[in-house]
Amino acid sequence: QVQLVESGGGLVQPGGSLRLSCVSSQSIDGFYRMGWYRQAQGKQREWVALIYSLGSTSYGDSVKGRFTISRDNNKNTVYLQMNTLKPEDTAVYYCNAEPHGSSPELGYWGQGTQVTVSS
Repeated sequence: QVQLVESGGGLVQPGGSLRLSCVSSQSIDGFYRMGWYRQAQGKQREWVALIYSLGSTSYGDSVKGRFTISRDNNKNTVYLQMNTLKPEDTAVYYCNAEPHGSSPELGYWGQGTQVTVSS
């Protein structure tokens, strides 16, 4: 069983930055892709950023140009650098590991880390 542990969330003012980390108990280079998702109160979970096994990345429209996903295979860690944060970025952020031939929903999830953007 793969365990994912997120950290780095917190309270930040609008325009500020945070870096989230997700440490996997298993080597991450064996997964099809790693991703960050978020769920705001009363809303459905949405994808934020994805990084594939060969290194390519994708971003949701609402975070494009502000967030950067990266990975360190040696540390089994995925990062999400979040800049120019907005109040609408407030949510619980989840890390996901998606096996080959699977789907995010059937992959592995962390417990989530709260990000609150407020003055």
